[in-house]
Amino acid sequence: MVREKVTVSTRTLQWKCVESRTDSKRLYYGRFILSPLMKGQADTIGIAMRRALLGEIEGTCITRVKFESEKIPHEYSTVGGIQESLHEILMNLKEIVLRSNIYGTCHASICVKGPGYVTAQDIILPPCVEIVDNTQHIANLTEPIDLCIELQIEKNRGYLIKTPQNFQDGSYPIDAVFLPVRNANHSIHSYGNGNEKQEILFLEIWTNGSFTPKEALHEASRNLIDLFIPFLHMEEENVHFEANQHKVPLSPFLFDDKLAKLKKNKYK
Repeated sequence: MVREKVTVSTRTLQWKCVESRTDSKRLYYGRFILSPLMKGQADTIGIAMRRALLGEIEGTCITRVKFESEKIPHEYSTVGGIQESLHEILMNLKEIVLRSNIYGTCHASICVKGPGYVTAQDIILPPCVEIVDNTQHIANLTEPIDLCIELQIEKNRGYLIKTPQNFQDGSYPIDAVFLPVRNANHSIHSYGNGNEKQEILFLEIWTNGSFTPKEALHEASRNLIDLFIPFLHMEEENVHFEANQHKVPLSPFLFDDKLAKLKKNKYK
């Protein structure tokens, strides 16, 4: 169990891991509490934390596959000596769970001679990448053939949807899901009476094994802090951003003189 404290005003907030388990190599679960919170604060934190857990944490995936054989016309082809179709192999590679500290992309490879099963353990990785579950199935070679594949590995967040293109060079992009957190829920328990009513926030986190729930909680918290840090600094007077190819000045005040003039001219 873990308990940490942070003082806010006259209250001391505490968070604690109240349940932690490993259901499999690719499914971790953790349950955490944060208290005491004032009325409404638990929902504010819970919603923000859930969105950060599901959308702001970077994951590592295989995003492109290149087969050395030039006899594969398209991704739904079958290859002699391989039980799975090319599409099934791509889907199996998509499910491989990786953990890394890379920035951007790197490359890996598979070079196996059949017959036999090809699993995640057969992937030759750079030192900065590791496989969470070596037993994940890739293909079954039924004949003494060589299977050689080049893999592109990328660290990113959210989703990456492949774009249609010519695959004649044997290279196939894979739809990637960079989501280490499989699911996250929050619930609230209220206690006390009247103006002294307080809340306890419960957070449940399921991960794919590339992060533990506690690591995911720390990473999501850091990402939220990074997003809010700019509001702690003084406004930059001459900052501009591009919007529809027009430079628009940034201002936090709705009634700034320049902005008021723009609105006035717009509605004349």
